[in-house]
Amino acid sequence: MHDTETPYQVMTLPSKSDLVDRFVGKGLDELRTPALIIDRKVFAANCAAMHSKAKQWGTAFRAHLKTHKTVEGTRLQMISSADRTNAVIVSTMMEAWEVARNGLFKEGTVKDLLYGLPVAPNKVADLSGLWDEVAQDGGIVRVLIDHPDQIKFLEDCESKRQKPRKWSVFVKIDGGQKRAGVSPGTSTFENLVKALLASPVISIYGFYAHAGNAYASTSLDQASTFLSAEVESVNAGAELTMKIASALGVDLDSRSFVLSVGSTPTAHAASAESKAKLSALLHGSLELHAGNYPMLDLQQEHTNLIDRSKVAQRVLVTVVSCYPGRGLNRTDEVLVDGGAIAFSKDTGPSGSFGEVMGTSWKLGRISQEHGTLTREGPVGNEELKVGDEVEIIGQHACLIAAAYPWYYVVDTDLDEGKKVVDIWVPWKGW
Repeated sequence: MHDTETPYQVMTLPSKSDLVDRFVGKGLDELRTPALIIDRKVFAANCAAMHSKAKQWGTAFRAHLKTHKTVEGTRLQMISSADRTNAVIVSTMMEAWEVARNGLFKEGTVKDLLYGLPVAPNKVADLSGLWDEVAQDGGIVRVLIDHPDQIKFLEDCESKRQKPRKWSVFVKIDGGQKRAGVSPGTSTFENLVKALLASPVISIYGFYAHAGNAYASTSLDQASTFLSAEVESVNAGAELTMKIASALGVDLDSRSFVLSVGSTPTAHAASAESKAKLSALLHGSLELHAGNYPMLDLQQEHTNLIDRSKVAQRVLVTVVSCYPGRGLNRTDEVLVDGGAIAFSKDTGPSGSFGEVMGTSWKLGRISQEHGTLTREGPVGNEELKVGDEVEIIGQHACLIAAAYPWYYVVDTDLDEGKKVVDIWVPWKGW
């Protein structure tokens, strides 16, 4: 029996407390679909495992909040059974403000927030105001810089203050990914560093790289190679900055630099052994960062650095129609009520948009609001009928989660993970 307490035509977004009252204790078979399910036990274990990785590597850890965007998930990322951190990265101003509004700075869970995009002029006032607010609780806001104009935006902001401050800045490094950042050894990099050193409102905190290309890894060795390349790129940035500063007569201490590297695949590859392979003298202290790791997905599974048991999220959908013999080689096809909005259109090496847990069915085709399950041939007792509900793991957890106004949280230690134990409401907006 499915929930019908409020007709869709008069439905408004409820508060968390209303959602908890309405859904906690219900079985998954009572939920409207599509529904995003998160296993809290697996999520928490993934957070602890990443803390352990950072400890093995002997580094600090900075958690990215972009995948789940919730206060509950943030607390699990900050404090685990293995360790704790107080440094985060956010991808939107909404995330940044919600970290503060939810008391995470005030309670000391978060003390250090990095806005994870090169700073734009329409974000500076917001970031400045946020910094003023969290500074009262001992917090700091840091920014990424990869263009001289961004320095001007910060200088203009400080020129309006009675007591100008120095912004703590990561130089965003492009290690070959061509996503964002500047490449050490280029004239662009040199000119940027000179502008940073000359600015009265800038303090270079460190150098930041993200190995987006590491998602192509299919082994620990490959991911370790990407991780080493990340370290080399930020270390080169720090070394060149020291040389430029010396030539300009600016006194810097490279030991104070933070060399921040990571993506979920490269962070999974971090270990004492991988750190021992780094031959270069480091011009600063290493910091590991990652974001997808608490939830994980098919793409991460394909790296062979995690297995299916570590994936903490899946989407519950309902079979709405069946088409016997319609598929390739007269295989069956099935229509479900989750499509591109519920899963995104990201594909991966597996060649589908998602995989039905415990079966050979795949989410082979998708339209906006519905998807088609396909399979290569008849397999055992996997027949589906109209009204059946199935759980699908998609390709990219970050984009999948962005579609949902709330998440149904289960825990495999409670009722075998078949009942809702909490509701997490993500921070929406930019």
